Amino acid sequence: MQPPSYRPLYFPTSVLFHYFYRLMPTNANRQFLDFEKPLKDLVDEIERLKHAAEQKKLDYSDTIRSLEAKIDERRKEITQNLTSWQRVQLSRHPDRPYTLKYIQNMTTNFVELFGDRNVKDDKAMIGGFASLEGQTVMIIGQQKGINTKTRQLRNFGMANPEGYRKALRLMRLAEKFGKPVITLIDTPGAYPGLEAEERGQGEAIARNIYEMIRLKVPVICVIIGEGASGGALGIGVGDRVLMMENSWYTVISPENCSTILWRSWAQKEIAAEQLKLTATYMKGFGLVDDIVKEPDGGAHWDYMQAADVLKEKLLTVLEEIKAISPQERITQRIEKFSKMGFWDEPAAPLPQSEVEQTA
Repeated sequence: MQPPSYRPLYFPTSVLFHYFYRLMPTNANRQFLDFEKPLKDLVDEIERLKHAAEQKKLDYSDTIRSLEAKIDERRKEITQNLTSWQRVQLSRHPDRPYTLKYIQNMTTNFVELFGDRNVKDDKAMIGGFASLEGQTVMIIGQQKGINTKTRQLRNFGMANPEGYRKALRLMRLAEKFGKPVITLIDTPGAYPGLEAEERGQGEAIARNIYEMIRLKVPVICVIIGEGASGGALGIGVGDRVLMMENSWYTVISPENCSTILWRSWAQKEIAAEQLKLTATYMKGFGLVDDIVKEPDGGAHWDYMQAADVLKEKLLTVLEEIKAISPQERITQRIEKFSKMGFWDEPAAPLPQSEVEQTA
């Protein structure tokens, strides 16, 4: 008698995406930052009226519509008057869409690839082939968790060396088949643990920077949330670098900067202003090429709208880059990153004889 055969339980990727990555937070379970309190009060009032309407069989639809209109107005007001620290807070918003949400809402037929063929698969770095409006692209990005368990699984979006080596393996695979590379950056930094250093964290990031400069296929990098230090640069070298409106990009977080300068996190808001880490500053410095507009109040208010705007921008930029020859793209990429940064040089001191004559 043949023993019974057992097959592993299998869920199609699309089903997993639907249940874990695509669902929008409802008004009842939305989370609010301190400066979003006016929105929270309005949302709570709407929920109270809906509950009362259901219990008492009354019609509050006009009042609810009026409150929803006020929410839209407040969202616009909040977006227009954000400080640098508030944008940092929005980039970390618990309801903010992460890499997998953008992949699900922008692309189809996503096939995730795993492992660096050396150590293991790093869950903080994800990537694979996907279809973007009919054209195949390699899409790679850091993924944060959506709850305590998945945050631990994803290591809070902080990749180990094997994560960066996996990303490089996928980029080379894309180059082999002549497919564009899109990277989505969202990390508080590369993982700084002892094991990561033992396996060559610095070398892995440096190797990625070196190899990305020389990729023959189009490369577009998008900072969708936090873009901190070498953790961001490890997948941040491309023909075009874009930033979402409420993201940040710098060598150190405001909290750590405050700790170094003032020995306390208390000055983090001042540090955020002084670091000039927001998208407007980054574009002004020439460190990013363009800013991607978010829905009023932030991307966490409308995942689909945020993804649609980014998708249209990616398609436009892809067409521009594909029109350039591979060798010219590499040359432009090298020149682009070589001339980043600016400084002032003091004038050379006058010879003593000229100083005496001037006196």
